[in-house]
Amino acid sequence: MDDRRTIKVSKYLSKHLRHQPERIGITLDANGWVTIDELLRATARNNFPITRAELEHVVAVNDKQRFAVEDGRIRASQGHTVPVDLALPPAEPPAYLYHGTVGRVLDAIRSEGLRPMARTHVHLSPDRETATRVGARRGRPVVLSVDAAAMHRAGHTFYVSANGVWLTAAVPPAFLRFRD
Repeated sequence: MDDRRTIKVSKYLSKHLRHQPERIGITLDANGWVTIDELLRATARNNFPITRAELEHVVAVNDKQRFAVEDGRIRASQGHTVPVDLALPPAEPPAYLYHGTVGRVLDAIRSEGLRPMARTHVHLSPDRETATRVGARRGRPVVLSVDAAAMHRAGHTFYVSANGVWLTAAVPPAFLRFRD
């Protein structure tokens, strides 16, 4: 499978497992899972056939490990805009987590903090390097430090997805550190 096809299949899966399952006629269960067989039938019906081998390849080589496979089912690891409960247990975060963004949104973040926007959670990275890559997708990256230990002590709940992305409902401005 060439790189272009891998990327195309990965984006297609992300779109439909995170945002628009109904568009191809699949129904995610309460935890975001769908059977692989149902997904493959739906992709074929919608003129984007994916073979099981292609699906397995995309899941295996995706650098962000965006998908989880278990017991003949598949789901996106996080990033949903459709309501799902990933059933992740609360986790104690490291002292600091990081969020990659771009300069044009800093004023809003300074006043409102980090909000999930259309997603179900705010996504945080375990290290600056990952946050830098995330921020760079939208322009020149700015990395914010999140005082996760203080948030946790204040009663905020954190989760960590299967691919190491930290999730929380929101990050109030008081817990953010801006490099000025």
